[in-house]
Amino acid sequence: MRSGFATLVGRPNVGKSTLLNRILGQKVSITSPVAQTTRNQVRGVLTRPDVQVVFVDTPGIHKPRTLLGSRLNEAATDALGGVDLILFVIDATAAVGRGDRFVAGLVPAETILVVNKTDAVGRRQVLDQLRAAAEVSDFLDFYPVSARTGEGVGELVEAIAGRLPEGPLLYPDDMVTDVPEAFWVAELVREQLLAVTHDEVPHSIACRVTEWEWPRIRCEILVERDSQKGIVIGRGGEVLKQVGIAVRQQLPPGAYIDLFVKVDRNWQSRPKALERLGF
Repeated sequence: MRSGFATLVGRPNVGKSTLLNRILGQKVSITSPVAQTTRNQVRGVLTRPDVQVVFVDTPGIHKPRTLLGSRLNEAATDALGGVDLILFVIDATAAVGRGDRFVAGLVPAETILVVNKTDAVGRRQVLDQLRAAAEVSDFLDFYPVSARTGEGVGELVEAIAGRLPEGPLLYPDDMVTDVPEAFWVAELVREQLLAVTHDEVPHSIACRVTEWEWPRIRCEILVERDSQKGIVIGRGGEVLKQVGIAVRQQLPPGAYIDLFVKVDRNWQSRPKALERLGF
């Protein structure tokens, strides 16, 4: 039996969460085209008869503009220590730039480079990305994959499994994630809000479950300004209604969600507000 931890790290929007969901065959981390969608370390567990891999999804490492941004970077870099393997994910559709080089300088020697989104580019561009990445650092190996289609993901997983040390199960064999249910519901709400509001208020939204009396769940949505509150509620409450329907479709039958919007001014830059939200 082999077992160990593998951290996914990279810039925002390179597809780390989508890749984790593809590897596990189910959704354990929310996704969106918006940068900084992932705000916490999220663990996903892949268990097979001879191996268990605990994947750690992390926030994208970026140049922070708020205290929240700094906390997200800390969450990502903290996940680089005490693990067996690092997966450094880059985007096949974007040139290897300063941000990628910065992240490459943070990762240790035991790192596999993953070039994601290969379905969106031609073979020549994938090869160019691999060559460019090879000039950045000495990686253990290189794997081009498409988290969207699954191409190359199986080979990547086999390579990860083969590099883990011998060891016992780290989690029960029927566990796929250690994310608490309340946290997961709050994340589903935020994911749907990102999908509906697009570029209007993405970074200013935070969600937390404040009451859980199954099947009734109360989720509080925080924004930073009154104008954002109107956007999140929508005309006649249409946005909240749309979000609630989409979230309930992903929960067990009978779930009922109360969504409330509250203005918490500049919460992204206030330490106490971040601590209440778990950052």
